[in-house]
Amino acid sequence: MDECTLCPVGCKADRTAKAGACGVKGITVAKYCLHAFEEPALSPNRRSGAIFFGGCSLRCVFCQNYKVSRADLGKKVNPKELAEIFMKLEEAGAENIDLVTCDHLTPMIGEALSVYKPKVPVIYNSGGYCKVEALKEIDPYIDVYLPDLKFFSPEISERYTGRKNYFEYASKAIGFMAKKPVLFENGQMKSGILARHLILPCCTSDSLKVLDFLKSVLPGNAPVSLMRQYTPMGETDSFPELQRTLTNREYRRVKEYALSLGFLNLYTQESASADKAFIPDWGE
Repeated sequence: MDECTLCPVGCKADRTAKAGACGVKGITVAKYCLHAFEEPALSPNRRSGAIFFGGCSLRCVFCQNYKVSRADLGKKVNPKELAEIFMKLEEAGAENIDLVTCDHLTPMIGEALSVYKPKVPVIYNSGGYCKVEALKEIDPYIDVYLPDLKFFSPEISERYTGRKNYFEYASKAIGFMAKKPVLFENGQMKSGILARHLILPCCTSDSLKVLDFLKSVLPGNAPVSLMRQYTPMGETDSFPELQRTLTNREYRRVKEYALSLGFLNLYTQESASADKAFIPDWGE
């Protein structure tokens, strides 16, 4: 951490002393709670033990957790204190421990998981922009990978994140995650990968390419979540095309293509999912 190259940005910041490109030094927790809005396979009773970490090296302009990803909120904790949060969530009835936006914190989260490994599945909830080397280190502690494969096109990823190499790294990372055996017990995913894709306005052709890749790399029974929840937020003022939610036609095009590819477990969303009401209240 004294010359950080943990994520693909490779900023080489001394994160023992100052924030890196991700916006944080150590672990910052913006919120932890029982979260009701993960896919049913992850929390059949809608009690996901979500921990929202501050900072992010991807920095999407449309981020729905903008205040958190920009590290504007949060309490600094050490690995031992993070392990205590795992325990508190379990005691509250969490069906899993959901590590939200954790790619820039893998060594410290791994240390916390070595202090205490929860009895419920541990979920690695990722934006996909991570290195396989970092995943290999934390993999023994992770039960379920939950990546969002956001873009196929380097031009689109550069426009919305400044990271032209997004797919280069995300494709390798998801290829590694896909090796985790898929296992369900009583309707709950205990092991494996559930891949997400957030469809963006005017980007449906890119979404089809994302689906082609996921079909080529995922196990046949791995769930795929096709998200319609895009809501204009973050720093989208300079992007006119992002000033609206998806049209029915856009979502239908991508959904029908996904069905034609033959995904066995496909989650879809209604238009009502594009609502700020589903975003956590960061003031609590």
